[in-house]
Amino acid sequence: MGSSVPDMTQPVPIPPAEPKGEELRQALRKAVKMRAHLRDRGQTRFEIEVTDLSLSGFRAETSFTLWPGTVVWLTLPGLAALEAVVAWRDKFKYGCAFAKPLHPAVFDHIVALSQR
Repeated sequence: MGSSVPDMTQPVPIPPAEPKGEELRQALRKAVKMRAHLRDRGQTRFEIEVTDLSLSGFRAETSFTLWPGTVVWLTLPGLAALEAVVAWRDKFKYGCAFAKPLHPAVFDHIVALSQR
């Protein structure tokens, strides 16, 4: 019977490394400027300005007080509400992480909307 030992004399292609952590976060972040609405679990809806966007989250400014850990829903023009959680707060600036990363086509669509 033949052996099922792999042929170690042939080079094995190694796929390129995927960006990770901070590198991925920075690589896919785009500066935007667009009005949107945010809603919390208590159904309070208020206006925000989204100032940057990535596949995994967004940064926004609002005078409404939110605390890290708060679950929110972001509504952008023409899109269904996107669930996110407040990750950090600095006075009136907030960083939020999406519950599910944006599809790259949705990300590109939002960035294009912000440039109109």
